[in-house]
Amino acid sequence: MPVRGPRQKSLARRLFVGAALWSLVVLVAAAFGLSALYRAQALRILENELDATLTSLTRAVDADADGAIGVVEQFLPSDQRYLTPLSGQYWSVVALDPAGQVIEDQRSRSLWDGDVPWPAGRISEVTADLGETFYADSTGPVGDRIRVAAKAVMVPSRETPVLLLAAVDRRLADESAERFLWTLFLAMGVLAAGLLLALVIQVRVGLAPLHRIERDLADIREGRKTALEGEYPREVTPLRDELNKLLEHNRDVVERARTHVGNLAHALKTPIAVLMNEAKGEDDFARLVRRQTDSMNSNVQHYLKRAQAAARAEVLGSRTDLAPVLDDLARLLNRLFGRDGVTVVADCTEALACRGERQDLEDMVGNLMENACKFARSVVEVEARRDGAQVFVTVDDDGPGLTPDERLQAVQRGVRLDETAPGTGLGLSIVKELAEMHGGSLELCDSELGGLRACLRLPVA
Repeated sequence: MPVRGPRQKSLARRLFVGAALWSLVVLVAAAFGLSALYRAQALRILENELDATLTSLTRAVDADADGAIGVVEQFLPSDQRYLTPLSGQYWSVVALDPAGQVIEDQRSRSLWDGDVPWPAGRISEVTADLGETFYADSTGPVGDRIRVAAKAVMVPSRETPVLLLAAVDRRLADESAERFLWTLFLAMGVLAAGLLLALVIQVRVGLAPLHRIERDLADIREGRKTALEGEYPREVTPLRDELNKLLEHNRDVVERARTHVGNLAHALKTPIAVLMNEAKGEDDFARLVRRQTDSMNSNVQHYLKRAQAAARAEVLGSRTDLAPVLDDLARLLNRLFGRDGVTVVADCTEALACRGERQDLEDMVGNLMENACKFARSVVEVEARRDGAQVFVTVDDDGPGLTPDERLQAVQRGVRLDETAPGTGLGLSIVKELAEMHGGSLELCDSELGGLRACLRLPVA
């Protein structure tokens, strides 16, 4: 089972998730904050209404000579809800004894037989601070939740304070606050969806220059461009410039490597040629020198070709059209092998191009076609077509072909299956190594013509 590498971190995902989480936190906090503010404002409105009722009660409360409390009707709150039983609007005037216990009271008709509930433990707190209004939540006559305001005042003819109470049903205010909260959440949800969509667009637009660099680099690798061109945002321009410098440096390094390989080839060819010319005798020493110089020449040719091919394979942006190469090779080989009765037919109807330089393609396909011509009886057929992301080149001949074991040996360096044919035994091994350097492959199999089929695959450009 293949081992999976670590999951790649996405810059776009990181930007989107970070901004989305922060936006959601802010929106939720804003929703709860606005809801709390609305609830507090609604409660403040209720308390202002209760304050107005306490002010009216303060003017209306009175006491006779014996200290019995009463109210002046004309100063009482005029709201009709105070006259409707259990309407949700209540008031009460309570006389207290020196111990703070209720001894008598006056109440609104809306209370019916009930009392305005005020926490017993807080009566002393109210009476201790005369004229100050206190608020509390409690349960009303019908079990509803009410907001109660209390204030203690002194009345002439009484030695103890009188407790003024006003209450209002807060159910409508609470329901309004609840509706506001859900409405706010709905609005925030719509806003969040809009923000997430805006974040997606922003991330895509913001990272578009990086995607453009990715596409341009792919074009450079495929040979459609030689450098990153066009205008980029100010933040990306230094990256573009550095990449262009890197590409230029790569081309300079490859060019220097080619020059050094060529110089090395010329430097080695002359000493080897001198040794071969001097070893013309038939004694054992001369034969030994010839064998060793042949081996040296074979190795030098192989590794020089490989070094040159490796240098060319490192060049980004190189591409070669296939049809002209096949036509030129077929024309050349027809002239060379036509007198032997061998005809080379090349078929490349599609507009195909391979990654790599023309010289590499000529070396690979030329080796295969020349090898086929050496062993063909009458015809060599070459066909090129596209197979997915690769170019598929087949070279067929009607020669004797090879067995499976011979095919394996044929691609080994220095192996010659037919000593009568000229060559060094490096052709197919060089083709195989060149193909692999360019990301392709070479396979040998039986041909429909009766001989050998060489299948060369190379990345399409």
